[in-house]
Amino acid sequence: MIHKSQRVGVFIDIQNLYHSAKHLYGARVNYRELLKELVSGRQLIRAIGYVVKSEAALGEAAFFEALTKTGIELRIKDLQIFPGGLKKADWDVGMAVDAIRMASFLDVIVLITGDGDFLPLVEYLKWGLGREVEVAAFGRSASAKLKEAADVFIDMEKIPKVILKK
Repeated sequence: MIHKSQRVGVFIDIQNLYHSAKHLYGARVNYRELLKELVSGRQLIRAIGYVVKSEAALGEAAFFEALTKTGIELRIKDLQIFPGGLKKADWDVGMAVDAIRMASFLDVIVLITGDGDFLPLVEYLKWGLGREVEVAAFGRSASAKLKEAADVFIDMEKIPKVILKK
């Protein structure tokens, strides 16, 4: 149930969202509309996006700047390249730690990701800390268990203003 006095924190798995929109729709995400839709007139305390700088940073700086202009605070990490060519680029632990750290001054935590790795986080926020957890993702690529565990699942495919065709 949405109340205007609810304090909301939004945590965005930018890589997950970007790649899902690109592969499912050949499109990009309108982050301004997405935030507006998910916050729904409630009190936004913080919106944090988690990004990884890639090797070929073509257009990346402009993308990061556009995210910042929509009110999303960015947490940026460099792509790790290991000997042998293995690449690692994820923010799962950082996003989970931030959500737990901020939960004490939030009523609702919105996780924008379809990644099933966040299931233990959803369960802890709900049952360990008593917070309402909303998950937003593209329904076709979101983990079924994550959808079930959330108090509310928002299928971004059903929010037409959010998907921008290229």
